[in-house]
Amino acid sequence: MEEGVTKFRAHHQHRALCGERLGEPWRELLGWRRVLLDLGVVGQDPGRYEGAGFGNMSARLHPYAYDRGERRFLITGTQTGGMGELTLGHLAMVERYHVKRNEVFSQGEVAPSSEALTHGSIYDLSTAIRFVFHGHVPLIWKNAEALGLPVSHRDIPYGTPEMAQEAARLYRSTNLSELGCFAMGGHEDGVVAFGKTAAEAGDVLVRTLARAYTGLIRG
Repeated sequence: MEEGVTKFRAHHQHRALCGERLGEPWRELLGWRRVLLDLGVVGQDPGRYEGAGFGNMSARLHPYAYDRGERRFLITGTQTGGMGELTLGHLAMVERYHVKRNEVFSQGEVAPSSEALTHGSIYDLSTAIRFVFHGHVPLIWKNAEALGLPVSHRDIPYGTPEMAQEAARLYRSTNLSELGCFAMGGHEDGVVAFGKTAAEAGDVLVRTLARAYTGLIRG
């Protein structure tokens, strides 16, 4: 399995981001990233995915643009999944993106995650979505249907325009807008959650994981 391989055309400017201009979202993002790291939802495991790091997270930025493809967001950088504590220097700012042209324009000390295009497509689903968390949770992924989660087509790989379009299809044709969580059928263990706040997106993942564990318990 390939992890962390960028499949979109990247237009990236290497420059430091200014925390004061970005406001609180980046701190919330890194706070929840630490929580999900402790839970094993993001991170690195020598026994999984040939030892590659996994998971990425993003947060929309003020001012909130309404035009699709221009909803700026911060996202954890490529190849940072396996790191412990992240800093602002490990985040990239995506300024705009184009799903059909498979392009992402960004800046930061690191390039954006290979899932940046998928994150952008999720922000395009609703202006209310402000945080997107993508983690690897085998227990949720393997039991997605039993948990009532929408599942993307298994022949669609991560980080592609097709995956971005698939997220839109699920949002239109399933109860994804209510659940705020779906499994990536073609991306082993991949789960995506989103919400109006970081706490809401994180809570969706934690509660879904708890439901999956509950299903394993027998009286």
